[in-house]
Amino acid sequence: MKRWVKWIGYGAAGLVVLVLVAACALFGFSEARYRKQYAVTPATIRITADSAAIARGNHLVHSSAGCIDCHGENLGGGTVIDQPPLGRIFATNLTRGKGGAGTLTDAQYVLAIRHGIAPNGTPLKIMPSSDYANFSDEDLAAVIAYVKSVPAVDKELPANSVGPLGRALFMAGQLPFLHAERVDHERKHLAAVPPAATAGYGAYLAGFGCKGCHGPALAGGKIVDGPPDWPPAANLTPSGPTKDWTEADFTRLLREGKRPNGIPVNQAMPWRFTRNMTDDEIHALYLYMKSLPSQTTVSS
Repeated sequence: MKRWVKWIGYGAAGLVVLVLVAACALFGFSEARYRKQYAVTPATIRITADSAAIARGNHLVHSSAGCIDCHGENLGGGTVIDQPPLGRIFATNLTRGKGGAGTLTDAQYVLAIRHGIAPNGTPLKIMPSSDYANFSDEDLAAVIAYVKSVPAVDKELPANSVGPLGRALFMAGQLPFLHAERVDHERKHLAAVPPAATAGYGAYLAGFGCKGCHGPALAGGKIVDGPPDWPPAANLTPSGPTKDWTEADFTRLLREGKRPNGIPVNQAMPWRFTRNMTDDEIHALYLYMKSLPSQTTVSS
């Protein structure tokens, strides 16, 4: 009997050791990716503080770009994730106030928004740069001009941390929140895309406002950067549930967060800021959506 007790003890100790080794490996490999240094030189774009540029930036930040969803209406920052097993991730205070990022240079803003990289060269967490890489130079400059113009907010936020579940999901490819790993850092960008009520302009808006959730073909499916409890995004092509929607139906969704039958959509749908889009922008998105070829949603 004593011999069996001894072997059971050895087995339990061995299991504990294996768990500790696995935990250390998980931490080490994930931390290596979190601390990777990116040697990226952002393109130089001309940023002006004129009223037109600031107004354009204000509109983008509060509508299709959705910056306020994480950084708050006043851009003073906020909580993105506060679930210790997953992690505690906070959106930066972008203002010149205490605890803010007001000292960033123009190049550092470009590096963060377009490349997902912090001033120290490490990747930012949950900064949707693979979407914002689709900004034209002119619109990116407008966003930066607006961010630099907002009133100071004194708000110091805790440091980001990723919990064991978050690290496990990250290493398993289920929570790929380092957009710097996905951005083409050598990509050439459009100088400007003039606003117009056309399908072409709708495609441009969808590049940074829709495709991050609905996929590059807008065929829907699992939301890559969403938490585990988010439902799949809808297929917006003629194969999906929106195939018979009128423009009024589409507008109601973006402005009120309701389907044609009046049922509210899941809160993952960011109608809280798409409601600020102009009529022409919504018309352009609708035309683009209706121009898409049918696609099958790929489940994962």
